[in-house]
This record gives sequence, structure tokens and C-alpha cells, in this order.
Amino acid sequence: MGCARFHNPTQPKIDKYFTSICTESQKHSQMQISIVTQEDLQEFKEAIIASLELMKDELLENSSRTPEVELLKSHQVQRMLGISPGTLQNMRVNGTIPFSKVGGVIFYDKQDILNIIDDNKQNV
Repeated sequence: MGCARFHNPTQPKIDKYFTSICTESQKHSQMQISIVTQEDLQEFKEAIIASLELMKDELLENSSRTPEVELLKSHQVQRMLGISPGTLQNMRVNGTIPFSKVGGVIFYDKQDILNIIDDNKQNV
């Protein structure tokens, strides 16, 4: 912050004193002022965009390495295969379809179901 005061020629001693106080206070609370140009803003924008692109690429790379498992419930598998609850149970019991049971709910990996469909294709 700068000090501003109108000069009063009738009170030179006060003006001189006020000027010395302002100079001392400016020494203690100097703020650094920077001028930001359009080019600076453009460089900043490009740096942010480049950083975001790197983050996006890393996320895409990580997601392609670890494919997310999609789990299905029994009624979804029944609809997918067009089978009854009893047939699905028989397929579980005889080991045709792998499954996981958590808290009484049975889950199936969608990829396992798709693999079973591919393995049982006719006229290949």
C-alpha cells in the first residue's frame, strides 16, 4: 500500500513528518507486485492443459490394465441365458457356472457367463 497525502504549504513540518512515517510503514509492509501479461496467462493455460492430459492418460492406462469385474445376480443371468431358477441352480451344482456367495446373495462374473456362451456355440 502506498501513502498519499496532499501537500499543504502552510504546514511543511507536518508534511515532512507524515512522509517519514509513510516511508517507514511502507518498509514494513511492502507487497511484491507482479504484472501478468496475456502471454503469461497463455503459458499457464497450456501448462494446466498439458498436466491434465498427462493425468487423463495415466487414468486411461491404469483402467485398461485392471479391467473392472461386472457382477451379475441370479435373475440377471437367468434372463441372459433364458433359463429358469432351477436350471441355474443345477448349473451351479454341477460346476458349469462359477459363482460367489456373499451374505446369501449369489454373484456371477459377467465375463464367465459370456465365456460359457462362447464355449457352447453351435455350428462353428
